[in-house]
Amino acid sequence: MILVTGATGGLGHQIIDVLLTTTPATEIAALVRDVNKATDLVKRGVDVRQADYVDYPALVQAFRGVDKVLLVSAVAFTDRVRQHRNVIDAAKQAGVKHLFYTSIQRDTNFVLSQVTESDLATEAYLKASGLTYTILKNGYYLEGLESMIGSELPDTEIRFPAGEGKIAFVKRTELAAATAALLTSEGHDNQDYTLSGSEAYSFHDIARELSALAGRPIAYQSSELATYVAQKVAEGFPDFVANFFAQWGAATQHGMLAGTHDTVERLLGRKPTSLREYLKTTYFPGT
Repeated sequence: MILVTGATGGLGHQIIDVLLTTTPATEIAALVRDVNKATDLVKRGVDVRQADYVDYPALVQAFRGVDKVLLVSAVAFTDRVRQHRNVIDAAKQAGVKHLFYTSIQRDTNFVLSQVTESDLATEAYLKASGLTYTILKNGYYLEGLESMIGSELPDTEIRFPAGEGKIAFVKRTELAAATAALLTSEGHDNQDYTLSGSEAYSFHDIARELSALAGRPIAYQSSELATYVAQKVAEGFPDFVANFFAQWGAATQHGMLAGTHDTVERLLGRKPTSLREYLKTTYFPGT
C-alpha cells in the first residue's frame, strides 16, 4: 500500500489523482488532518487516515500496513524538522519499507531559511534512519509565478528581485504525475532526484513571452530585496511573509532553482509544459 501525506493539499491531492489512474483505490491511503476535507477521496475508495505530524501515536497507527510513505513536507513557518522526524520515526516503528520525501531543488549552496535548512536536516535524518529512502528535490511550480509577478497581466513592467537568475519551472500537475510514477515503480532505493523543468527561464524571458502574447511591451526590472519587501508590506502582507517572498528572489539570483534535469520529462514520456504555454493559459484564457 502507498500512503500520501498532506492529501488534501495541492500536491498531495494531485498525486493521488494520478495514482488512481493506474493503481486500485484499495492500495492507496491518504493521511489528512481533517477527514471532513477528504470526502471526495473517501467516495473514490481511498483509505483516508487521520493524523497530524505532531501527533506521534496517531502517525504510527496511520502507517500500519503501509509499504511506501510519501512525506509531503510541512509548510513554512512551522517546526518542520520536528514534524518530519516524527513522520520518519513513526514510519520506521510501523514497519514502513520505503519513505519518499519532497524536498526543494537546490543547485547551489544558497540556503533559503524556512525551507532549505529544514530540508537539509530532514534529509540527513532520513538517510541515518535505516529506512529505504527516495528524496525528491522539487522544482519551483509554474503556478507559483503568480505570487511573484501577480495574478493579473502586468501593465508595462514586472518587478521582482531575481536579478539575471533563472528558474527551471515545472507545472505542479506534471510534478505530481512524475512523483506518482516513481511511487509505483522500482529501482529508486536510496536515490535523490531533482524534479525540475527541462528548460530554465529568466524574468527577462517571462517579460518577453508576455509581451509577445499581449502584443505590447512589458519589461522586467530587478528590484532591490528591501524595496520589494517594502512593496509587499504596503500591499498588506505581514513582514515575515514579504521577506519569505523576497528570499525566493534571492534564491533565483544565486542559481538555486536554475538546474534543468530530464527526470520529469523521462517519467512523463514527453516535454513538460513550456513557459509560453503556461502564460497563455493563465493570463490569456480562451485565446
